Amino acid sequence: MTKGMTRGRGTRAAGPRAYRRRPPYLTGGIAILVLALALLGPLAAPYGVTEPVAAPFQQPGGRFFLGTDILGRDVASRVLGGGRTIVVIAVGGTALAGIIGVAAGVLAAMVSPRFGDFVLRAVDALAVLPALLLILVLAAGFPGSDSAVVAAVALATAPFSVRVLRAAADSILSSGYVEVARARGDSRTSVLRHDVLPNIAGPALLDTALRLVASLHLTATAGFLGLGRGGTAPNWGRMVNENLPGATLALAPFLAPALLLVLLSVCVGLLAGRLADAAGRGVA
Repeated sequence: MTKGMTRGRGTRAAGPRAYRRRPPYLTGGIAILVLALALLGPLAAPYGVTEPVAAPFQQPGGRFFLGTDILGRDVASRVLGGGRTIVVIAVGGTALAGIIGVAAGVLAAMVSPRFGDFVLRAVDALAVLPALLLILVLAAGFPGSDSAVVAAVALATAPFSVRVLRAAADSILSSGYVEVARARGDSRTSVLRHDVLPNIAGPALLDTALRLVASLHLTATAGFLGLGRGGTAPNWGRMVNENLPGATLALAPFLAPALLLVLLSVCVGLLAGRLADAAGRGVA
């Protein structure tokens, strides 16, 4: 009787573990679909993304699958054309933050403890600034520039990458095989190339995935505030803001881009969390 109960508990315990280890097919598939829509959508837009084609806030149906927006532009065309900017800016900001994080974090770990502390104090001073304030300042200094938004997103997220990668590099530099390499006369460049960089690749990848989630949120916020490339250029964040006053007349013009933003952010966040969980199990 006791053995049977023990086996029953073991079976129930194995179920959740087996479930957690299943590849996130659904989450990954949705993320890929939204990314494909964002990147390839402009090629499939049936109308020009800036030209009025009918009366404002026309209901979905007929020639206009999602109706028209506040200026009478085809919502489906603007949805297809408005995601590329969000994705490119978020990925660009994440990549730039990753480069800053690796460079500054490794330098802080390898040069000297005093220099490392100086670098950390500098990034801490940057980290206390609100991310939205950085975006507003840079966007105001370079109006209509998507590059300014990319730089702001990178500066807002890089301080956390620097801390993570400095800690990872410190752990590697204090390991036995690095001490052996130094004892046999390997140069600092050789240690960096053969020991440090290959071994922080995993933490850097995980940190990049987590920073991408924050970058998507910041990029969508910048678009909602009308920052970056302005005018009539489509942007999912900006579409939510500009069509919100007509929510009682037509839901699709602001609901469609909002749902796509939510889907993309949630799916990328879940995938990043799954990657972090897998990394944690690997360490354990």
